[in-house]
Amino acid sequence: MERQKLNEIQAVVFDLDGLMFDSERYVQKSWDLAGEAMGYGPLGHNIEHTLGLNVQNREKYFKKNYGEEFPFEKFLDTYRAAYQKLIKKEQVPVKKGLYELLDLLKKYKIRRAVATSSSGQYVHSNLERVHISQSFDAVITGDMVEHGKPAPDIYEKACEQLQIHPSKAIALEDAPNGIESAYKAGLMPVMIPDLVRDTKKVDWMLAGTYDSLLDFARVLQEVFDGKEA
Repeated sequence: MERQKLNEIQAVVFDLDGLMFDSERYVQKSWDLAGEAMGYGPLGHNIEHTLGLNVQNREKYFKKNYGEEFPFEKFLDTYRAAYQKLIKKEQVPVKKGLYELLDLLKKYKIRRAVATSSSGQYVHSNLERVHISQSFDAVITGDMVEHGKPAPDIYEKACEQLQIHPSKAIALEDAPNGIESAYKAGLMPVMIPDLVRDTKKVDWMLAGTYDSLLDFARVLQEVFDGKEA
């Protein structure tokens, strides 16, 4: 990513699952378990096509691919129960570099927000669990907007609440649907890959790609150090 663009940022907007929390693998496993219990076989591979989508768009995806009779509500209940069992065994960890990046942004007074398709209850419980609720100036969840990712609504609302022009904000994402959402809203999308490694569909939208949040934080630190020199 161009250092000049990093020099000009006023805000960073974070996705949640797969970006801040290493949760997508647990979701994928719970989809496999639910699919097997319902007689559809493992369904976890579908997650790569639905990352970032809200519940309504995920339902459309499953009914398109498995037929209108696909019992989506039963699938939700079954995989959520499986997910809860999985995470009781071990807490979902944060992704490498999250704390370092949040501390850095706070130090340099860069505004911070969450923009995720997940529900408010789920989001706030996760932020509180790892003691970072106070690290964000705004939290936008899927139940706060009419259209989920890849529509731009959620990122537009985040910038409104931050009172930041989208062109001065970076969106950190791990999946193409989120990248597309941020790009349509006018932010600078940065990819931190998780489950999805094939980004050809959105490569032209990207302002940059980093292996981890820690790598992104290190680059930002170099830029900020240069500004102070």
